[in-house]
Amino acid sequence: MLPPVPKALLPDVFAGWVSAKAPEKVTDAAKADPDNAAALKEYDFTDAALATYKRSGETLTLRALRFEDASDAYGAYSYYRHNGWPKEEIGTGATSDNNRVLFWLGNTVVDANFSRIGPMCGAELRELAGQLPLPEGSKALLPPILSSLPKDSLNGQTTHYALGPAGYVGAGGVLPPELVGFDRGAEAVTANYTLRSNPATLTIIDYPTPQMAAAQEVKIREYIKAGKQAQPAWPKPLMDSDQASLEVRRSGPLVALVSGDAIPEESHKLLATVHYEADITSIPQPTESEVAKTGRLLLGIAGLVIIGASAAVLLGFFLGGFRALYRISRGKPASSMYESEFISLNLRD
Repeated sequence: MLPPVPKALLPDVFAGWVSAKAPEKVTDAAKADPDNAAALKEYDFTDAALATYKRSGETLTLRALRFEDASDAYGAYSYYRHNGWPKEEIGTGATSDNNRVLFWLGNTVVDANFSRIGPMCGAELRELAGQLPLPEGSKALLPPILSSLPKDSLNGQTTHYALGPAGYVGAGGVLPPELVGFDRGAEAVTANYTLRSNPATLTIIDYPTPQMAAAQEVKIREYIKAGKQAQPAWPKPLMDSDQASLEVRRSGPLVALVSGDAIPEESHKLLATVHYEADITSIPQPTESEVAKTGRLLLGIAGLVIIGASAAVLLGFFLGGFRALYRISRGKPASSMYESEFISLNLRD
């Protein structure tokens, strides 16, 4: 059987919108989005489809970006989405900014720009989302680091997931990217929290091992302690924070930093809720060798043969003894081999 034909990212026609020509397929991130090509490559960009649609004198420009898995797509979506953009109900997550609507579903991010926004634009994009191809298996999973974010007071529209320096800086990262350690396989997530005193920003960095996290925690702590003398210089998010509320904490392979203008007590409480949960998996026990399995099989066969033979002997004794007792009770020999045969012709004159 031939493999199924891959589903196109963008259709030629949907919800009354008609593309003047077939959507353009590109595999180069620089052609898909020249201004953000570096970030797209960090999120494992694979290909894209670009199309312009017309309907009743109006125009809709679509850019569908496909990534290796859903984690990468979410990261790219959070990179494009700015803080403060309102939430929309399209796909897995969506937001809008005037005539621009951004949403993601599976391993695809769709950037839509309408010439005129209307009340049916959301429904039209939901129809488009229903036609997008979806990943399967592990490629449909979200980044595990998101589960480490405390849920209380979280502003979900401010969450940004980064896999490299371009995506981290472009999304407003708090620390210098060289201090995060993306070259060591780190990944980071930042989110804003609405606390009672003032807003706070929580940064969580996930390292491959707890040992790497411990070493990096020391560097980050010393960098925060250096203040204005730190090298490189503090980024703007750190400069705008209340220095008394800056705090660093490690939990397993996670290093967390709280910044912002919240009072120290609330910042400390938020940081204390970050906890790493290790996944415990059972260790496979050694299996039996083929020789042991063969020996057990032969022993089983021998046991069945012995049981069958014993049952046959007992059944023979039971049936034979019952027949012998029956003959004796009728005055005959126990065995018919001792009984003389007599043939009577009953001839009459």
